[in-house]
Amino acid sequence: MCLIAFHLQQHPKYAFIMAANRDEFYDRPTEPAHFWPEHPELLAGKDLHAGGTWLGVTKSGRIAALTNYRDPLSVQQDLISRGEIVKEFLTTDTSATEFISKLEQQKTCYNGFNLLVGTFSDLHYYSNMTTSGHPIQEGTHALSNKFLNTPWPKVEQARELLSDYVATSEQVSHDVLFTMMQRTDQAAPHLLPDTGVGPDLERKLSSMFIDMPNYGTRCTTIITVTHSGVVEFHERTYHERQQIGRSEFHFQL
Repeated sequence: MCLIAFHLQQHPKYAFIMAANRDEFYDRPTEPAHFWPEHPELLAGKDLHAGGTWLGVTKSGRIAALTNYRDPLSVQQDLISRGEIVKEFLTTDTSATEFISKLEQQKTCYNGFNLLVGTFSDLHYYSNMTTSGHPIQEGTHALSNKFLNTPWPKVEQARELLSDYVATSEQVSHDVLFTMMQRTDQAAPHLLPDTGVGPDLERKLSSMFIDMPNYGTRCTTIITVTHSGVVEFHERTYHERQQIGRSEFHFQL
């Protein structure tokens, strides 16, 4: 998962709104979002290579989402798959604060990550590249492969687009949010971060929707939750920018 924009608690109808793009190599085997037979409460896609997931929710209102922290020089082999973190939280009843405290003790077991974890009404942020987690305030936020709300061009773009749309819309359209997350405009060279991958790749990775040979945006997920507890979870899957699947799930908390 490489870009997540979300809005908390400041819309008259919706308690929670999220739009997220997952970027991955096209040849990494993946199942689209579904309720897992071994964990019937869990709705998420599945990484068939390592068995975890990048984003999921439960029928009881728990949510977790993870992005990698981009720092190629710090990557180590043979560490625990970061997708296990999301899976573990969503298949237990541990509180977000307790879960983050446990992760603090195990932070070196994983390569760098950012984690959104909690419930639709009480979401927390944690990165193992920092010293502590914290609850997220109401409003609009965005996350990519640095810290929460780091002013990378696509993070600021996603945050502004979602904030403006939510502020002017009584009813949120999932189709509008899908279109928003498909933007492929790249940042100007002087605005690019330096994460150690080189200027050419930095530019290709600077768009909200990534379209590269062998690697790109594999799926977009839109989640809305009303104040009355109606959850809508829509996903569209892609291969080399072409849509290859879609699914919609609705349930009441």
